[in-house]
Parts: sequence; C-alpha cells; structure tokens
Amino acid sequence: MGSKDDELHVMFLPYMAPGHMMPLVDMARLFAAHGVRITIITTTMNAFRFQNAIHRDIEAGRQIGLEILQFPSVEAGLPEGCENLISTPTPEMSMKLFQAIRMMKPRMETLLRNHRPDCIASDVLFHWTVDVAAELGIPRLSFSGSGYFNLCVSHCVERYQPHKDVSSETEIFLVPGLPDEIKLTRSQLPDLVKGRNEFSELFDRLKEAERKSFGTLMNSFYELEPAYADYYRNNIGIKAWHIGPVSLFNKDAADKAERGNKASLDEDSWLSWLDSKKPNSVLYVCLGSLTRLSKTQLTEIASALEDSGHAFIWVVGKVLNSSGEEDGSHEWWLPEGFQERAYQSGIGHIIRGWAPQVLILEHPAIGGFLTHCGWNSILEGVSSGLPMITWPIFAEQFYNEKLVTQVLKLGVGVGNEVWKVWATEEMPLMSREKIRRAVTMVMDQGIAADEMRRKASLLGELAKKAIEKGGSSYNQLKALIKEIRSFRQPPLCRNL
Repeated sequence: MGSKDDELHVMFLPYMAPGHMMPLVDMARLFAAHGVRITIITTTMNAFRFQNAIHRDIEAGRQIGLEILQFPSVEAGLPEGCENLISTPTPEMSMKLFQAIRMMKPRMETLLRNHRPDCIASDVLFHWTVDVAAELGIPRLSFSGSGYFNLCVSHCVERYQPHKDVSSETEIFLVPGLPDEIKLTRSQLPDLVKGRNEFSELFDRLKEAERKSFGTLMNSFYELEPAYADYYRNNIGIKAWHIGPVSLFNKDAADKAERGNKASLDEDSWLSWLDSKKPNSVLYVCLGSLTRLSKTQLTEIASALEDSGHAFIWVVGKVLNSSGEEDGSHEWWLPEGFQERAYQSGIGHIIRGWAPQVLILEHPAIGGFLTHCGWNSILEGVSSGLPMITWPIFAEQFYNEKLVTQVLKLGVGVGNEVWKVWATEEMPLMSREKIRRAVTMVMDQGIAADEMRRKASLLGELAKKAIEKGGSSYNQLKALIKEIRSFRQPPLCRNL
C-alpha cells in the first residue's frame, strides 16, 4: 500500500434500484480489491442489502466504507423504510421515490465537497455529479447499468430514426449503421424514442452529462460484444472501460447468497432439490425483481412449465389484481394445486420474492434461463454458460434481447412484442403454448439447442477469463485506475 499522499480515493453513488445498485456496489468492491480507497454513499435500508459484504472486505484489509444518509421517505409521501424501487409496486409510488431521491441531492453534494475524492463514480441518473466533479477538478465516471450493444442501438435509432419509415407498430425495420443486422418493431421501442414525454427533459440532461464526463464504466467484457465496444468508443466517441462481469467478483458463497437482498427461502431447500437433478436438466425462471404479473399470466406460465415436462425452479414475483395494482391479499399467488403437484412430482421448486440468482445459475443442474433480459441477468446467465429464453418487458430489455437472439444466437424469444413504461403495468398475455414452445426449443436435445448450449458455454469460459489477471476486464480496470491517478497530477507531471 502506498503512502497517504499516494492513496487514491473514489466515491461511488449507486441508484436506489436493484439492477443499478448491485453492479455498482460490486464495482466499488472491485476497485477496493485493487488498492483504491472507496466510499459508498447510500441510505439506511439500502445499506442492509450489502453491508455484510462490505464488512468482509474490511476484514480482508480493504479500504472501503459507507456514508449512510437518512432517506426522506415520509417527506415524499412514502411509507417508512421504502427506499428502493423494488419497494414501489405502482407507478405513483415510483414517482414519489424518484422525488425523494431528488430531495437528497444537497446532502450528497455536501458529502462530495467535504470528502474531496479523486474521482466520482455515479449512476448515470445522478447527472448533476458531473457539475460537482468539474467544480472539484476531478473526473466523473458514469455508470448506465447496460452493455455496449444497448447504447449503440439506442444511438443509431435516435440518429437515423428508422422507425419513422414504417407504416405500423408491428412492421419490422433494420437499424442502420450497426455492425450486425438488428431487426426491431416500433412496438418494441421505448415511448421516449417515439416522442417527447414526461421523462424527455431528464434524458436530455443525462446525455449532456455523459458527454461532459471523463468516461463510462461498463459492466461487460470485450469478448461478449467486441464490435459494439469498438463502435461505442470509436464511432460514438465516448471513453469507456469494461470491467465485468462484476458479479463474478463475488467468489465467497456468502457474498453470492446475500448479493442484493436476503432470499425468502432457506438455501438448503433449493440446493438439496437441485443436487438431486441431472446436469443441464432444470430451467431457471425469473422475470426480474420489478416485474408484476397478472393471475392470468401466472396461470399461463404455470401450465407451460407443467406441459413442457422439464424440471424448473421458478422465482415468483408479486401479482397484479384486476385493477392493475399490487394484490396485497394474494401477494405471492399461484394457481390452485400447482405448487403441490410440482413438489409431489419433484418436477418443480418455487421461490417467492428475492432469490440468490448467481448461486442458482452456477449450479450444474441448471440448463437454461427464462429471463426478462435485464442486463445483470443476461451477464449472469452468460457467465454461467446458459442458453436463454427471452421475455423483455420494459427499459432497454428489448434491445438486450436482440443481442442474445440475433447477434450471439444463444437464445429464443417467448414472443412479447410490446414495450411497457412500467414493469408493474399489465402486459399483453403470452400464451402457455408460446412459452412451452420456447422452453422446448432451449431445453430439449437437438441440433439447435446443442449449438446454443455450446456457444453459451464458450462465452461463460471467456467471461471468467476476462476478470482474471491478464484478462481483458482486469487490464481495463488497471488502466482506468492508472488514468484516474494521473488525472490528479499537475498537467506538467502528466506529460513527464
């Protein structure tokens, strides 16, 4: 360890949503493992999600700590303890959460000014940190929570606007300017792309902050999307460092089990069940922590899983009632008798709520992954060498699906074609037959399934090599730390 004068201090600001918080906290811990002093700014309830891992890092001799702020839940009209997007079942509550996060800006700014770190690494949604960094004369690193592919597709759709040349929501068009032929429909595009809305002004500020930033932190690895890593940096012209998959930094079983939240099911239960299954025989089903499904849709999924004849482990989310609101009376609803039949036959296992996804996916019995195409889930599936069944719903998930199905060719889609602004809104019904057909294509033996499995397995090995010493992500992190260190030197010293 160097002297105090040589010590590099980076402050991390993760956003209060699972898909944003988990990878950025992993990145902070990764920086600390490379000798950088780290401070993470968070709130009381969010700290509970990862503080055990931080304590283990401290015991291992790493310089990492938390600055915990009180979250203004009550002032924003939220229940006490509601401090994360995972706790907001309706769009109305989500908007109140966004307002509460905005209310924290002055206290966050004060912390940054008082600490005067050498670098700020913040979620892209904290766009104002670029101005604080400029004031302090330090670099600001932006973290978007997605991959190069999504950013490149977004750029080309915005630049060329191919969706304006089609006559209907379902007509297929090609996205110009990309390394591959990427096909989309208007119905799969975010509302923000098709016209101005309530979020347009915010996204304008995000883009401006991105252009002013020192660069972008990417939870990806070069071998996964090489053409798009090059395109992003060379054609779009934004500096970026891929240092992932950061989930693989969690080597300790406790870190994997506790990553993001505490599971609702005892580990021995699902682990012993998986241990009884043959390799590659079980389908893991999880549509993300924010998605709410209707009872009708849950019935279709349950029927498809039973009809497929393949073993499954299903992470069941909260359910919507007929009014499109979270159903508090039947929070974790399943068709009558379904769970009993699954347990009695041994074909299925149910987890309600949060699941230790990384631990489950790496189990040898898992042979496929039905996913909502959140970027973290895609990376975790790839890292485990698994073919995928894709069911995108909102955010950038439809773009991520195209990487899996059209570029990497290691998955098949269920068939959802309609983007939703909120994952809590009821979506178009996917029939049991569509779901069963996709499950069969991935889980049955055959030339197509075997080829997907071969490609996925190869990418899984490349992912693990990327983070090891000498790997592409390892080298990128070392180069980034060197750049941050040189940034704080006087200009004359930088040129020596």
